This record gives sequence, structure tokens and C-alpha cells, in this order.
Amino acid sequence: MDLTHPQSNLSLGFSSHVSPPRQTKMADDSISLQLDSSLRDPTPTRPQASPIPFRLLEPQTTENPRKEATENGTTLDTELAEYGEKEIRILGQSMCLKRRRESSSSSSSSSISMSSSLKRVSVEPDLEARRSAIHSWGDAPLHVADPDIFEIMEKEKQRQYKGIELIASENFACRAVMEALGSHLTNKYSEGMPGARYYVGNQYIDEIETLCCDRALSAFGLDSENWRVNVQPYSCTSSNFAVYTGLLLPGDRIMGLDTPSGGNTSHGYHTPNGKKVSGASIFFESLPYKVKPQTGYIDFDKLEERALDFRPKILICGGSSYPREWDYARFRQIADKCGAVLMCDMAQISGLVAAKECVNPFDYCDIVTSTTHKSLRGPRGGIIFYRRGMKPRKRGMCLNQGDESEQYDFEEKINFAVFPSLQGGPHNNHIAALAIALKQVATPEYKAYMQQVKKNAQALASALLRRKCRLVTGGTDNHLLLWDLRPLGLTGIVILYVLIQAGTVHVGSQFLCKMLAQTYIHFIASEIFLCCDSWLLKGFKLFLGTFFEVFMNEI
Repeated sequence: MDLTHPQSNLSLGFSSHVSPPRQTKMADDSISLQLDSSLRDPTPTRPQASPIPFRLLEPQTTENPRKEATENGTTLDTELAEYGEKEIRILGQSMCLKRRRESSSSSSSSSISMSSSLKRVSVEPDLEARRSAIHSWGDAPLHVADPDIFEIMEKEKQRQYKGIELIASENFACRAVMEALGSHLTNKYSEGMPGARYYVGNQYIDEIETLCCDRALSAFGLDSENWRVNVQPYSCTSSNFAVYTGLLLPGDRIMGLDTPSGGNTSHGYHTPNGKKVSGASIFFESLPYKVKPQTGYIDFDKLEERALDFRPKILICGGSSYPREWDYARFRQIADKCGAVLMCDMAQISGLVAAKECVNPFDYCDIVTSTTHKSLRGPRGGIIFYRRGMKPRKRGMCLNQGDESEQYDFEEKINFAVFPSLQGGPHNNHIAALAIALKQVATPEYKAYMQQVKKNAQALASALLRRKCRLVTGGTDNHLLLWDLRPLGLTGIVILYVLIQAGTVHVGSQFLCKMLAQTYIHFIASEIFLCCDSWLLKGFKLFLGTFFEVFMNEI
């Protein structure tokens, strides 16, 4: 610190580069500071003194300071008379501030040095031990830092390893994805978008997110001139709500597949007695469409009739448990007729879409959302694709909120809805892990994986049909199927309990609503929901259908 230029009032120089006065013997742990002795005195004749170096001393632990001072050839009274002393408190500790008193003949001196008779600062005996403990704490592995959590995690690992996962919302992430999730990227805060962050030091975070966006477009074969993507959402539910928030006003109308018919609660589900279950139904007005009870297929005639009457601003296709192809062309026609934005939630089938093993929603939809941890085998999170640029043709009546422009305006609205409207800083470790998963999605090996997944699902469906089991829609076109247990007089709870007790299979449930009273709804599982994403990763191929047939026959 430059002592030749006076500073204003008191400035604490807590920096290690400040050199102490030559004749001063101080403890290694003392703190240096600079004190400007000049006062804000309006008297022009008063000379301005230069800053005076000081030492901030830790409290002395000597029981008899007067005796110690006498033994060193001086007295405490003499020392206190020679030096000005002031006691202050910093961080709860009493500190002693000393400087030599100015004589009348040297009042205009430019600087005053500290006396060499200042005593060495005493250090707490366990200070170094505590410092060492703090340093080692951050380097401890999980089994040392928290044995309880480590033990539970190991049990969960064994459960996943030994069981057969048939839950459509689960999959096994690869090692590289999990390494990125547990990396140092979790330390960085990066509110905003690449190139427009609220904090500095995000140049490498920007590179990761930009690369992730590029890979997302590439994985689904999208042109960056016509599509953009946001990879920051924490889940697909967050993605869906960000779309609603960006494009709608509170109370605007949305329309999605009814949850008991296979839709997702984030599409605006409410129970038959009117109870609003999700945020989408709380803040927006929703009207669900349903499947035909006899066939399990979507009733498009009824859907079109209700949509033209309800006039939703967003029409949602896609769901959680629909085993057949989605007729996006028919959805597009209905959306154009009622003037709605067409949005697809492809959370369950995004892997099949990327591998081109099912109908592509990007050919018809304005906005596409998805999870990233199911068939994509990435980290848990959400993703939003949205159109940009010129509209290819006029679609029905006026679009969202009276928008009659010739260009899509989703980008700014959706990005603003994600941040700052709904979320804080993105999870950078998740975005890096997603980039890794998307790189794998674009490979021929991933396409072969998804092809085998479909074959596994069809083999399982055939095995169940041979056992006279009833499947909703009579089979499957994708990676999942629904087994109707009502002809057997069973509920899903019974089958789930038997499978869990067998310790072999973990399955999902498709819950159908049944009114038991006017005040509440009870959910009874009348179908079980089977998925084949995870089988192939454990070495299962077509023979699993035969295995499952034999297994179900035994139970």
C-alpha cells in the first residue's frame, strides 16, 4: 500500500502484500492496517499528516502484563504513556490498537514508525489443529464424511442392480453422465443465458450450455434457423409450466389428455369433483380430452368438438402412459381450427423420436418439451424446443394472445419465463451431463438400443397376450404397454405387492379415478404400467418376454 498518498479517514488494509515497518517485530498472525490521521478539519492552516502504519494485535494472554514489561526493562506505565492505546472489537475479539504519541516538535512529520518494543502476539494452542481439521473436512470421501448416507446409497445401488426395472420414468444413466453430475460445475452460479449472465466468471459455463443446445438440436435433426432450445429447466413439469407462463395470462385456457386416460398432471389435471391437482389447473382453466373406454385410443372426434367449443390457447399432445402413436397431423388440424398453439410433451418417447423410431412431433408442433432422464438416459431435468423465424403458413385463427404476426415470438417469452420468472440459476452440472447424453443419442449405437427397446416391448406384449391377458389398445407401438387387470378381478396393488415380494420386478402403476364420496377421491390401480427401457442395459433381449410369461404364470 502506498503511504505517500493520504487516504480518507480509516482504511483497513487486510492484504498480505503490505510490508511491515522494518524495526517492528510482530507475530505471524497479526493483521496490518493503515490509519489516516488526517481529520476533516476545515481549518486551512492545519497540516495534513500522512497515513500512519499500525498493527492490530490479538489479545494478550499474559496473566501479569506489568510484571512481564518490568522484566524486559520497561514499565507498563511508561509504555502506555509513550503509546496511545485504544481497545476495539473485531469478530467478537478484543483488540488493542497502539501508536506512538506525537511530540509537539514533530506534529508535522510525514510518518511515524511503530516501536520495536511491541510484544509478540500469543496464538491459541489449538488454532493450528482447528485449521487442519477445516482443511481436511473438504477432502473427505463420502463414506468418511457421512457413513449413514453412504450406507443407504449402497443399498439403493444394490436394489437397482438386482431388480428388473419396468418403470417408464426410470432408466440407467451412464458413468460419464454421473461423473458430470458430481463435478465441480455444481459450484458455479450462472443466472441468465449464455453471453448475458448476472455474474462474472461464466465464460466456460457459457461454452458448456451453448454446446449442449447445439447437441440438442443435432440429436433431433433440427435446423437452428427454425428451432431454438432451452436446456435450463429443472424438470419437464417446470418446462411445461414455463411455456404456460410465457405464452398465457392467468385464467387462459389449455387442453390436454386426461390423467386417467394416460395424460400427465402438469397438463392441467383436476379430479372429477373439481379439485385442482397441479399448478396448471390452479392458475389456468383446463379442459381435458379423453380416450375411448372401449379401445383405449384417443377420441379425436370428441376432442375436436370440445376444442372448437372451449377454444384453448394451447392444445397439448403427449402423455405419460399412452402406448400408441400420436396422430400429430390430426392434432395440427384441430389446433388450426381453434387457433391454438400446438405443444407436445414427448417426455416418455423422446428417445424414440431422436432415433426416428416413431412419428416426429417436430414436423407438426410449435413447441416440444421433454424430460432428459427417461429414454434419453441423461440427468434428471427438462428441455424446451420452440419454433422461431417465419411462420410457414397461417395457422387457423389468431394465435396466442391475439398474435397475428408472421413470425414466431416464443423465444423471448419462454426464456424469460424460465428465468427469472420461475427459476434461479441453472444447474450447470446437469447441463454438462445432458450434453454428454445428447452426444450419445446422436450415435448409431443409440439408435440400435432404441430399436431393441421396441422389440422388447412387443415381445412382452405378445407373451402377455398368449396368457389371455388384456392390454389397453391391444398392444404397443412404443416402449411401454398397459395391462388391464379388471378381467382378472385384480387390482394393480395386488400384482405390485407380489412382484415386490418376489424381489425381481419393479413396475409402475396406471391409476384410474373412482369416486368413493363427495369429499375425496380414492385412486385404485386397475392397470399396471410396464416399460422396457432398462432391460437392454442389463443384457435382456427377446427372451425376456418368455421369462416374464413363465414368471407371471407362477405367481
